[in-house]
Amino acid sequence: MIHKTAIVDKNAQISENVEIGPYCVVGPKVEIGDGTKLHSHVNLVGNTKIGRNNDIYPFASIGTPPQDLKYKGEDNSIIIGNGNKFREYVNINPGTSAGGTVTRLGNDNLLMVYCHVAHDCNLGNGIVLANNVQVGGHVTIEDKAIIGGSCAVHQFSRIGQLAMVGGMTGVLSDVIPFGLSIGNRNNLSGLNLIGLRRLKVSNKDIKILQNFYNIVFSNQNFRSNIEKLEKSLKENKYVKTIIDFINSNKKRPISLPINKNENN
Repeated sequence: MIHKTAIVDKNAQISENVEIGPYCVVGPKVEIGDGTKLHSHVNLVGNTKIGRNNDIYPFASIGTPPQDLKYKGEDNSIIIGNGNKFREYVNINPGTSAGGTVTRLGNDNLLMVYCHVAHDCNLGNGIVLANNVQVGGHVTIEDKAIIGGSCAVHQFSRIGQLAMVGGMTGVLSDVIPFGLSIGNRNNLSGLNLIGLRRLKVSNKDIKILQNFYNIVFSNQNFRSNIEKLEKSLKENKYVKTIIDFINSNKKRPISLPINKNENN
């Protein structure tokens, strides 16, 4: 159903059972999957592909050019999966040539009021961005991470799976999977134990993770501490996830407990 006041380009690809509410604008290169709903005053432009059963609230704007002075009009795109909910005033920008030209969001994410996702970001599945989270360019946020209200995430930062970032935190360093990070400039403050239990991670694995955390982040020499770990500890799948995360990318430093941060 398309409301009579909506402006939908004839070349847009609109699947069945899509609802486009009053005063929405849909550009010629937009694709919208089955069951997606645009409530009203939604702006979808650019080369934007949106999957099935997404719920997009008033004044969301998806697909306008990147807010990057290096962008010179090259072809770019946004690819969004299924079952996402984008609340009022959410803004998502497509990629640039410096970052692969694509901004990606997976499935079942919740972006609350006034969230911004900049160019070349890669967001996984089941993520929650609370009100007014600002995500800079080239950021990666892995599955089931939760970012508290009014956080600002520095460009090229990574936030690991099931990590939690406290509200009003400036994220300048990478947050390990399953980590809990807070502060004016983010410090690691432990593990996201509540999230681990909600995910039904066994008590045995949680104890192994805690042991790993206590050993590795006991001082600022965390990379050396990892090398000295017992093989049996390294082979735990949750521990391995954290180690792989730490070793996979070094554009930003790793967030450490307070007084242990350094340019690592």
